[in-house]
Amino acid sequence: MKQPNKPDMKKRFAQLMCICLLGSTLVTAQKAKKYEVKSQDGNISVLIEAGNKLQWSVQHKGQRIIAPSTISLQLASGVLGDNAVVVSAPARTVNAIINAFNYKKATIPDQYNELSLHCKGDYGVTFRVYNDAVAYRFFTKKGGEVIVQNEEANFNFTDDYKSFIPIQWDYRDGKNFNSSFEALYHQINLSQFPKDSLAFLPLLVDVAQNKKLVILEADLEDYPGMYLNLQEGGKGLKGVYAPYPLEVENGGYNNINIIPTKRADFIAKTSGTRNFPWRVIAVSEQDKDLLNNDIVQKLASPGRLSDISWIEPGQVAWDWWNSRNISHVDFKAGLNTATYKYYIDFASANKIKYIVIDGGWSPELDLLKVVPALNLQQIIDYGTQKNVAVILWASWNAIVHQLDTVFPLYSKMGVKGFKIDFIDRDDQLAVASLYEIAKKAAGYKLMVDYHGAFKPTGLQRTYPNVMGYEGVKGLENYKWANEDQPQYAVTIPFIRMMAGPMDYTPGAMRNASQANYRVVPNNPMSKGTRCQQMAMYVVYEAPLQMLSDNPTTYMKEQECTDFIVKVPTTFDQTVPLDGKVGEYVALARKKGDTWFVGAMTNWTARDLVLDFSFLPPGNYQAEIFRDGVNADVDGTDYKKETVKISPGQQLNIHLAPGGGWAARIEKMK
Repeated sequence: MKQPNKPDMKKRFAQLMCICLLGSTLVTAQKAKKYEVKSQDGNISVLIEAGNKLQWSVQHKGQRIIAPSTISLQLASGVLGDNAVVVSAPARTVNAIINAFNYKKATIPDQYNELSLHCKGDYGVTFRVYNDAVAYRFFTKKGGEVIVQNEEANFNFTDDYKSFIPIQWDYRDGKNFNSSFEALYHQINLSQFPKDSLAFLPLLVDVAQNKKLVILEADLEDYPGMYLNLQEGGKGLKGVYAPYPLEVENGGYNNINIIPTKRADFIAKTSGTRNFPWRVIAVSEQDKDLLNNDIVQKLASPGRLSDISWIEPGQVAWDWWNSRNISHVDFKAGLNTATYKYYIDFASANKIKYIVIDGGWSPELDLLKVVPALNLQQIIDYGTQKNVAVILWASWNAIVHQLDTVFPLYSKMGVKGFKIDFIDRDDQLAVASLYEIAKKAAGYKLMVDYHGAFKPTGLQRTYPNVMGYEGVKGLENYKWANEDQPQYAVTIPFIRMMAGPMDYTPGAMRNASQANYRVVPNNPMSKGTRCQQMAMYVVYEAPLQMLSDNPTTYMKEQECTDFIVKVPTTFDQTVPLDGKVGEYVALARKKGDTWFVGAMTNWTARDLVLDFSFLPPGNYQAEIFRDGVNADVDGTDYKKETVKISPGQQLNIHLAPGGGWAARIEKMK
């Protein structure tokens, strides 16, 4: 982290006076056990009361968006937060810059006011207030090990607000915490939250006055993830956590999941001196601003790898979604050496860095064996000759049991990384395992893509060899599901993507209107238009971004493929242009001197005006892919055109139902 340029003397003096006044206020407030912390722009205020209960509330421009809500950390030895005795309350103001890696921007302004309540009993709570978010976390300074029975995290609201909630239906009275963390968003009032279910994070609450509030968590390490369910009264949400696993067995899909069969009456067994995860709310007055919020990245633990030069983001030719429909070749497509050489040839010709060999290359629970039809070393060596690296799929179960043999073996063979699947848990042991895997993988210069996993909480900053997460109901679901994909596609950028990268796996070339869509597992299609799939490469964050369709199809659609493979997977700058949660999204991203713009809509056709004031001075040319005039009937219909664009120009665009618009903009020489 580096410090930004020093402000002028007047500004610096004002900042020092602000710190002094805040410190003076806190000395007085401590007697009343009430504290206030404001954002640097003054718009957000956090009020804290330390009495019989420790409570927090939040106001934004005078509107209460979090009503007084009790928080505590319930240890086996006592409840931290009840009858809190504050012994000191140091405050500080931070203005810094984070140099980002594998992210949607190169640098992140990190500006906040912070208050730490140090309490009698060797514990405390830290509150941070940003201009667009609030976060708090417990910390303890106790010797040895502590057992956390529960954590009380409440988010109380002043009204029965509408919300976007991803619901886990198979909660079963608290006995089942296995989840794929994939669900459509239920647009319901808080009071309509089903009592027999849980919501996983992040989720969004519309707190009126055009304000949206997104609940997240960050820096989740050696601790269970937080679910939410309904408080009594129907206006608040409370944290729920998977109990600590005591016994497990194989189960789930193909018997490859690790399923807890017995759980303890506590949620974590951990070090007595530590920081606990951040509980976070992000606030926006315009939906589009959620597209550029960095709160999880800011709150994540800094990087722990001294050498990151070997970590390379890029696109991936992916075999699992539609590899059966390879044609015009002289081999039988399938799980064999010839098929993967074909994928490598395609990737090489299109300057795609990686291929994935997905499930089936080995027994699902034994990664030390390779099926006879595959000569894995030959495939890896062939890829090396063509500048294409190989990533291998693996079940989490197998990785956990063979970690110390699999990584050194395949690293030596030349494998670049692992796509690890079917984690489907976020209890303390599962969360800790992902940290351990990332650390050990880095020791062998292996990248990791956590598929079948809970949402990211900043691990990708701490261990930058973690290139992606699923925790999203991605395109693969449409091999078997008939659901509202276009609406979901324009919801996740405002909610799920705030947590971090998502392995959605876009790129379908067989595109269907709502009326023409069919579930065809062996020849899958997407809902919505071709241009919506292309726009996803700009809109969706994924340092390791998949091309889900097969090489034969992409070569038949080379014009679209040429656009897709030129879209970077990390960027220097992100500019949100327009959007409304669940309806449409439009944003621009910059890499080097080239800009990329993507726009998508739900099933409602719409006209948007894109403002190009983000372009620096100069003359620009844009290669544009837009929905064709018949895209409402034939989702594959598109029009490519090249136009000149000027900074500050406003361009009218039309999106078909389930449609999209994508452009690459380059400065003219």
